[in-house]
Amino acid sequence: MNLEIQFLSLAVMMLSGIGMGAAFDGYRVVSNQLRIGRIWVPVLDLLYWTAATLIVFRMLIASNDGEVRFYVFLGLFIGISFYFWLLSRTMIRIVEWLMEALRRLWTAAVRTFELLIIKPVILAYRLLKITAGFLIVCTMFLFRIVVQLLRPFWLFLSWIFKPLVRPLWDWMKQAGGKLGLPGLIARIKAFIERIRNHKS
Repeated sequence: MNLEIQFLSLAVMMLSGIGMGAAFDGYRVVSNQLRIGRIWVPVLDLLYWTAATLIVFRMLIASNDGEVRFYVFLGLFIGISFYFWLLSRTMIRIVEWLMEALRRLWTAAVRTFELLIIKPVILAYRLLKITAGFLIVCTMFLFRIVVQLLRPFWLFLSWIFKPLVRPLWDWMKQAGGKLGLPGLIARIKAFIERIRNHKS
């Protein structure tokens, strides 16, 4: 039974070594592809080794109750050596292919978003701006035409009402704003009399 546990622990540690190697290659390829600054490399290395240690320790607890024996280190060494001897290049190519696929997918998603959302919004804004400018120009043009057409009528009306407006303006100048109600009524009566005398 003890031999079976040791063999199981050795196999688990070999798999852990292979997993550590694969995680290391994946982390290295991703960091190179994303061009992470040198200042973050020590931090990411520390995170990688912390996570790898915790995972190996968890696997060790699951396989032989956390007992650290020679075959534990032997299994890790065999697993890591086997990985870097046979699987490292394949793993690097797979991760690079995945990164390229994700990059193309992201580019396609951005282009689709621009095509379906951004460009229609920009086009609608430009059309609205052009339409608004056209309407403003047309409104100003029509307003000028209407003013020019109404000018003769305005001159005619001002010529007709000029005899009435001038006495009213003179009366308003004389009345000011300090008259009471009786004085205001008297002024209105006087104004009406002046209009009648002017017509006769």
